[in-house]
Amino acid sequence: MAKTNLSVAVIGAGPAGATAAYMLAKRGVKVDLYEAAPYVGGMSRSIELWGQTVDIGAHRFFSSDPRVNKLWLEVVGKDYKMVNRLSRIMYQNKFYNYPIKVTNVLENLGLKESIFSVSSYIWQRVKPGGRDLGTTFESWVEARFGKRLARHFFKTYAEKLWGIPTSELDAEFAAQRIKKLSLWEAVKGALFGGGGDKHKTLVDQFAYPVQGTGEIYERMKTSIEKNGGRVFLKTPVQAVVARGKVIIGVELESGEVRKYDEVISSMPITQLVSRLKDLPTKVEKAASTLRFRNTLIVYLQLKGGEVFPDNWIYLHSPELKMGRITNFRNWVPEILHGKKETILALEYWCFDEDDFWHWSDKKYIELAKRELVSTGLVEASQILDGKVMKVPKCYPVYSHGYRKPLKVVENYLREYKHLQFIGRYGSFKYNNQDHSILMAMLAVENLLDNGKHDLWNVNSDDEYQESSKITATGLVIKETTPES
Repeated sequence: MAKTNLSVAVIGAGPAGATAAYMLAKRGVKVDLYEAAPYVGGMSRSIELWGQTVDIGAHRFFSSDPRVNKLWLEVVGKDYKMVNRLSRIMYQNKFYNYPIKVTNVLENLGLKESIFSVSSYIWQRVKPGGRDLGTTFESWVEARFGKRLARHFFKTYAEKLWGIPTSELDAEFAAQRIKKLSLWEAVKGALFGGGGDKHKTLVDQFAYPVQGTGEIYERMKTSIEKNGGRVFLKTPVQAVVARGKVIIGVELESGEVRKYDEVISSMPITQLVSRLKDLPTKVEKAASTLRFRNTLIVYLQLKGGEVFPDNWIYLHSPELKMGRITNFRNWVPEILHGKKETILALEYWCFDEDDFWHWSDKKYIELAKRELVSTGLVEASQILDGKVMKVPKCYPVYSHGYRKPLKVVENYLREYKHLQFIGRYGSFKYNNQDHSILMAMLAVENLLDNGKHDLWNVNSDDEYQESSKITATGLVIKETTPES
C-alpha cells in the first residue's frame, strides 16, 4: 500500500509526539494522537495564571540543526522574539555567572578559597590519572574542574535534581550537559577576550514564542486536525497491542482496542514495556531499575515589577530544598498581558515514594515563601498568592550504570515491528525540546521516506554538515565541518 495510506497512532502529545503527528498529518497520513492529559505540549506547555501566561518552569528553544529550526519557524511564523539570556548560580548568598566567568568566580570566592580552588584544579590536571574522567558524574566534573570547584558549582545542584549522590550519577549526564564548558576557555576569555567554545545549552540568546512555549504545540494540534488527523485528549493509552512480535494497535484505558499499521510512542518506556504480554523476567527486572524524577513547581505572585534581572537562577545552597527560580517577567512582555505583578516559578524535585510528593498545596506554598524570602531576593510582604503544579516523571534518572539495563530493554523492544520510540520519556533520554523534535522528524522519515535512522542511537550532541541559528529576522545557515 502507498505509504500515505498508513494508519498511525502516536502516543503522547509532548514536543516529540506532537511533532510526529504534525508532520504525518501534513503528509496526508491518517494519524491519531493520544494524550492522557487535557492539553498538548507536555512539560513544554503554557498556562494562564493570574491573568498572565507562564510555562512549566524555564523553557527556551535553541537548536543548531537546520531541520529543527526550519520546522520551528514554520510553526511559529513571525510570532517570536529573541530573548537575551541571563542565568546565574546563587551559592552562599552570592551570584555567579553561568556560564562561568573566572573574574566573577575569584571575586566571589575570596582570596583564600580562590587559591584553594585554583590549586585543586591545577593538582587535578597534573597528578597521575587526574584527567581520567571516570564513569560517574562526580569523577567527571572533578577531573575537569578540580574537587573544590566541582563541589561549588555542580555537586549540590545535581544532587537536588537527581536525588542521588553524584558518585551514583552516571558520567553521561555531565558529558551531555557540560561537555564543552571548559575552565581553560573561561580563563582565555578573561585574559584575551572572547568566550571560547560554548556548549549549546549555554547560548546567550534564544528564540521564544510571544504567546509562550506551549503555543508551538497548540498550533501543531490545530494543523493536525485541519489536515484530517485526530487528537484525543484525556485519553490514556493503556498498552500497545501485539500479535506475536508485530504491533497491530493500541489499547485504551477503557479497554477499547484500536488497530493501526504503525505506532510511535513517547509514553514512558518503563510503562510501555511493563504492559507487554509475556514479558521475560530479565526484561521486567531491567525495566524496574529505570526511574524517572518528578518535578513540583510552586508559582508565587509578587507585587510590583522588577525583582531580579535573570531569566532563571540556580540555587546551589544546600540548605535550600528548591533548585531553580524562573522569573517570567524577564522573557517577553507579551506574556504579561499588561499586568504589573511578577510571577516566579520555584522548582523542586522528588521521587514518587518520597513523602515530599504527598504534601498539601498549603505546605508547599509555605515552604516556597519561606525559602524565597531567605534568599534575600524578595520580602515576605511582596508575596500575594501561590499555586502548586505537580509534573510526574519529568527526568529519566541516569543512575551509574543505567545503560546496561536500558540496553536489555532496548534489545527486547527492537524485536517488535511497526513500533518506534521517541522523546524524553519514550527513549529514556534527557532531551531538550529540539532533540525531541528531531527524533520525531527522523521517525517520520523512517515511515514515509525509507529512512534508516536508528532512533536509539540518536544523540543530542550529534554534529551536522551544516549548522544554523534563529535570529530576529529568521534562519541563518552556515556550512560547518563535523568534529572528528
